[in-house]
Amino acid sequence: MGAALIVLAAGYGATAGWLLPRAAYRFSVEPGEPWRGRCPRGHRVRGWLGPARCPVPAGTAPHPYGRRAAPLAALVGAFCAVLGAVVGARPEVVVFVGLAPVVVLLALVDRAVHRLPDVLTLPLAAGAAALLGVAAPLPRAGGDWRLALLGGGALGAAYLLLHLINPAGMGFGDVKLALSLGVALGWYGWGVWSAGAFLGLLYGALYGLILLLRGPDERNQGYAFGPFMAAGTLTGVLLGGFGA
Repeated sequence: MGAALIVLAAGYGATAGWLLPRAAYRFSVEPGEPWRGRCPRGHRVRGWLGPARCPVPAGTAPHPYGRRAAPLAALVGAFCAVLGAVVGARPEVVVFVGLAPVVVLLALVDRAVHRLPDVLTLPLAAGAAALLGVAAPLPRAGGDWRLALLGGGALGAAYLLLHLINPAGMGFGDVKLALSLGVALGWYGWGVWSAGAFLGLLYGALYGLILLLRGPDERNQGYAFGPFMAAGTLTGVLLGGFGA
């Protein structure tokens, strides 16, 4: 069962990752701008999922743009495989593995344009809470739904406070992303929640320190914090899966 679960998780992640480049390209716009509807060469982009390639006349090679599908497929497949291996055959594994590609997509968009779109963050938070609520009463569930909801509210409140203290350093999109990440961390209890929340801040702080050490040209450059929040949450969920 363990090996089959890992293979299934990896296959799902690889398939989802292969479908992400077009969505990442279309969502990567500045606030207030419409979602991208055309490729860099001006061709209309059809749909939201799949590799990012321009349509071309028959018999010629397609022109790629945005991120390549194969590396993303490998990355998301690896993430999902690790989650499947660590969380194991518990109901919550379906939730964590199922939502992992959305978190990766948010990290890609945030890294590209320093933005976390509401159309992704809010459904992610609602979906995480609802799906873990379904998983909670099932046999072998390794967490607590009430703690998951409290964890989402607590992490969202903590990031809201950081946003109010320093709006330029912590965007409101990070606050909304924190809701879903807090739900995932709270599922395994306050110890895992604290570890994941702290590690997200630590990863981001270390990257900021690296930018400072690179020289004056890097000091005033902002950077996306969402990927570090996601990395901290992944670490916490892995720790929680081991503990469960």
